[in-house]
Amino acid sequence: MDPTAAVIASALDQVGPRLKRLRNQRQVTLTSLAAATGISKSTLSRLETGQRRPSLELLLPLAQAYNVPLDDLVGAPEVGDPRIRLKPRVANGRTVVPLTRHPGGVQAWKIVIPASKKEPELKTHEGYEWLYVLSGRMRLVLGDNDLTLGPGEVAEFDTRVPHWFGSTGGHGAEVLSLFGQQGERLHVRAKSSKEYKH
Repeated sequence: MDPTAAVIASALDQVGPRLKRLRNQRQVTLTSLAAATGISKSTLSRLETGQRRPSLELLLPLAQAYNVPLDDLVGAPEVGDPRIRLKPRVANGRTVVPLTRHPGGVQAWKIVIPASKKEPELKTHEGYEWLYVLSGRMRLVLGDNDLTLGPGEVAEFDTRVPHWFGSTGGHGAEVLSLFGQQGERLHVRAKSSKEYKH
């Protein structure tokens, strides 16, 4: 038996004892439960003893009669912890925190750039990058342009253009980076001055 089938079989085996325990705790007779659910006494008895496999058609009226979630009757596992523990790493003197875990597609990173006097080393590679400055000030060298970006400023560029970004020398920065290897582009729509007028 494959592992998934074994888990399902084990969960179904526990339904009967769970139903019997619940009925005894509530001090409900099989007769009154049959009247409340429309399920025959013999079927209810066979469900509790495991002689009848539980089905949705049988469990839904029972969950309603007991006023409990269906998950309580079948012992569904609790949803796991939704938090993702992303491990920061240090690369080229910067702290890089991955914000996506799947390979391929657009990758998101939070990059903490410390203040330093490092000389720019321009590089090129396939892809498209979008940078958003969360705090501080950063320097972006892109082709012949040498720019300083502050909080809330955005840059997007084709990474086949020689580029480098890092510290301004006097300031550190926190930057959100979205990078697509296949050249996926992200667009920032700027509001026109007309849109600000009421």
